[in-house]
Amino acid sequence: MKRYICELIGTMVLVLFGCGSAAIAGAALGNLGIAMAFGLSIVAMAYVIGDISGCHINPAVSIGMWIDGRMELKDLVMYIIFQCIGAIIGTALLAILINSAPSLGGYMATGLGQNGFGAASSVGINLYGALITEIILTFVFVFTVLGVTRSEKTSAIAGIVIGLTLAFVHIMGIPLTGTSVNPARSLAPALFMGGVALQQVWVFIVAPVVGAIIAGLTHKTLYNEE
Repeated sequence: MKRYICELIGTMVLVLFGCGSAAIAGAALGNLGIAMAFGLSIVAMAYVIGDISGCHINPAVSIGMWIDGRMELKDLVMYIIFQCIGAIIGTALLAILINSAPSLGGYMATGLGQNGFGAASSVGINLYGALITEIILTFVFVFTVLGVTRSEKTSAIAGIVIGLTLAFVHIMGIPLTGTSVNPARSLAPALFMGGVALQQVWVFIVAPVVGAIIAGLTHKTLYNEE
């Protein structure tokens, strides 16, 4: 149970600070600042809960780990459930904070860092572009996580590498889709925002799962000792 609670806390922190930076201070921070907020959230949590749960805090990472043979199916299901709960708690806290500051105009005005395509994308990327973007970005992120955590030799720097990788995929992805690469991180804001965000959220669940599966299979094939 300790591992599941850690995944809940870690995902809550990621969503609260990552999506919170986009919703509250996105105009001041810019894409680079938002990207670093997501990346630094991973770095912080990796060195706090990494030894307990592995600090997946992302269903796509857990799926990649399962495909690579590092997780049991039961743990995969429980990780995903607790990650989603953590994301919902993080989003709820963010909504409360935004609504407590009248000058922000409420979370329906600021948004909650939700993902989107078409009119919901700052560059108007279409459905197919969004799918391709999220598959590629998730593949790169999960593939990196699998690689850097494979050996104890790199375990000391894994948190930093993973955090920086999440930041750099956000730098490219934020203008396109807002960057998901994490179904839990996308689902929670969409549930609160409703409307277009909820209608489009399937893309940000399906595409990261596909990207994670490809990353898991690729890593397993490349490192197959046979």
